[in-house]
Amino acid sequence: MTTAVEFQNVSRHFGSIKAVDDVSLKIEEGTFFAMLGPSGSGKTTCLRLISGFDRPTEGHIQIFGETSEGIPPNRRSVNTVFQDYALFPHLNVRDNVAYGLMVKGEAKASRLKQADEMLALVKLDDYGDRKPAQLSGGQRQRVALARALVNRPRVLLLDEPLGALDLKLREQMQDELKSLQQALGITFVFVTHDQGEALSMADSLAVFNEGKIVQIGTPQDVYQRPKTRFVADFVGSSNVLPPDLCAQLGGESKWSSLRPESISITEDATAKVSGTVKGIRYLGSANRVAVAVADTEISVMPSASSPLPEIGQSIGLTWSNDALHSMDEE
Repeated sequence: MTTAVEFQNVSRHFGSIKAVDDVSLKIEEGTFFAMLGPSGSGKTTCLRLISGFDRPTEGHIQIFGETSEGIPPNRRSVNTVFQDYALFPHLNVRDNVAYGLMVKGEAKASRLKQADEMLALVKLDDYGDRKPAQLSGGQRQRVALARALVNRPRVLLLDEPLGALDLKLREQMQDELKSLQQALGITFVFVTHDQGEALSMADSLAVFNEGKIVQIGTPQDVYQRPKTRFVADFVGSSNVLPPDLCAQLGGESKWSSLRPESISITEDATAKVSGTVKGIRYLGSANRVAVAVADTEISVMPSASSPLPEIGQSIGLTWSNDALHSMDEE
């Protein structure tokens, strides 16, 4: 498989601040790759380094095998969709989409034809004559996508493009973005702090923290087998159990991850541990039960068919042996 983007020991420093710190990664062509992490973790800086809007302090970046040093943004085979969409308010939708082609000197009839084709691709066939202010947030996001795609980039960079949308529309756009990427077959590099977005769309993802990649892999690998306490806490919600408790539970004497949905409430002798119910939170699609076990609180998400315990009740907890995942690093 062809490598679309490669970081070779890349760092970006701003004075004493290491925004990106010795990052190495490969993004394969035609994949949906997510950079996931909290604010300030380095993921957006990495996106700017790929686009050419910023330069590494150290290391090298290759795009389809060619070094990117010295190549300006407009000559790279990449394009960017920003969180604020950056549409021109005085231009109609069609002219917004065609703008990049106009800058390249494309004939008017050709660029408008291509703009209409892209608007059809993002399901905005009849919106070409409208101004951005006449569109909803989701429609403006589609226009920004069309404007980036009309330039036929080999890599599309997306900097938290769904952040301004409400929950239901955000979930709808997640499905549309994934379908669009699969239909076009180009490489998407998606930056987000929302682990749900990364897990639902990405073929592979890198988890960032303090300028470094702390884990890289498929969403399933990262979620089910976190390498560090940070990854276990940040990617989904997990019980991070201390080494002494894990040893008592029959596991290794290491920090371990135990997902709440892997735990069942039981009253029989199969219980691995007993505890006292301290609280119950209703989450709509599920309930989260907080159970005090020795000096640790374990979060449980029982199945919908399971009867809920009462606060103060003593209950047993059990899980499959492979649900308790030992982490090699803290």
